[in-house]
Amino acid sequence: MTAITPIRTDIDHPQRTKRYSSSLRLWHWLNAVVITGSLLTVLVNSTILKSKTATQAVKSALAEKKVTVDDGQAKAVVHQLRDTVWEWHTYIGYTLAALFLFRLIMEFFQLADQKLTHKISKAYHQFFIVKKQRELSRHEFWVKTLYAVFYLLLLITVITGLDLAFEDQIPALKSFHFLKQVHAFNMYLIIAFIIVHLVGVCLAERKERDKGIVSDMINGGNA
Repeated sequence: MTAITPIRTDIDHPQRTKRYSSSLRLWHWLNAVVITGSLLTVLVNSTILKSKTATQAVKSALAEKKVTVDDGQAKAVVHQLRDTVWEWHTYIGYTLAALFLFRLIMEFFQLADQKLTHKISKAYHQFFIVKKQRELSRHEFWVKTLYAVFYLLLLITVITGLDLAFEDQIPALKSFHFLKQVHAFNMYLIIAFIIVHLVGVCLAERKERDKGIVSDMINGGNA
């Protein structure tokens, strides 16, 4: 499990704690909120508003008010509710796309030692070439590579999501019907990453060396 555990230590200066810029911390927490909101909309539509169950719930609720509706009318109500939730999902998706663009732009303006690409390159160089701080650099390399994979998953989610959002306005996009399945499957990969990330953070917090990693992502790593 050590391969998924983030570390606080700077591999160039093992006695120092990593620093996180305010823009990166802001992106991290906003991204967490937005992804959570997106997943919640999917959860609502796949559970509470699942067609058959929700239809019966609507009929029962209206029956208590002495209002009788048939299955078709109840389904119409459920369909409208599901559409509303998907609208929220779409708006949240636009926010996620904006945050992803912000992260790309931020990568160019971050200090060199705080860029993800620089961290991966530095860890790779130290572990495979210089062979300095091998355990630390190997760990850093795999953790940061995992984060890079997460960004790739976000990119796929953004691209496929925008395709689905604009296919009514741009009919040509409907020919890429397979992207709906890609978008849905990619969601499970993101969920898997989130679980791995949370497990890694929890494990890190149990280690004396890395304790405080969550607070570092709040205050910037000033310890």
